[in-house]
Amino acid sequence: MSRPVRFNIHAKDADIRDNVAITEMPEGLQGEGFFATNLEQVVGLARKNSLWPLPFATSCCGIEFMATMGSHYDLSRFGSERLGFTPRQCDLLMVMGTIAKKMAPVLRQVYLQMAEPRWVLAVGACASSGGIFDTYSVLQGIDQVIPVDVYVPGCPPRPEAILDGFIRIQDLVHNESLRRRNSEHYTALLGSYGIQ
Repeated sequence: MSRPVRFNIHAKDADIRDNVAITEMPEGLQGEGFFATNLEQVVGLARKNSLWPLPFATSCCGIEFMATMGSHYDLSRFGSERLGFTPRQCDLLMVMGTIAKKMAPVLRQVYLQMAEPRWVLAVGACASSGGIFDTYSVLQGIDQVIPVDVYVPGCPPRPEAILDGFIRIQDLVHNESLRRRNSEHYTALLGSYGIQ
């Protein structure tokens, strides 16, 4: 005897489902069968939902990143399913863990090999500020060798914090002007790191 299909929808859940708010469309011109907007919003939307991360993990934050990539947290639902391990194909450098001063030139070289536009996410206390390792051999924050866009606090940060940092990178990518990378401010920022 076949059992009838039942849904797990309670009365309060049905009210929530019926009252879902839909976000507003971006500014643009719409008509019957078409929608037009400016190029910056389209490119920003495409970049935001197709980031290719390059994980640079050295310690315990790398384990948390592995959990973030796992099925429970699933970073791929944000459009970043493809992890790249070659800098020339990636646009988001995710630095996780303790970076020794001997590793700093390698990190800088990886950053320089990435194509523009590129973004950097410093995950955890060690990548952000050296963490508890205030020693002669540990770099006290990767922002001493490369510019950082978003910092994720924690020692180590939970996968939810890493996802929050990733969402902040997505917001930055989506709202960035196409010509920001050619601006005097950005050129001066790279110049302060000795990057041309």
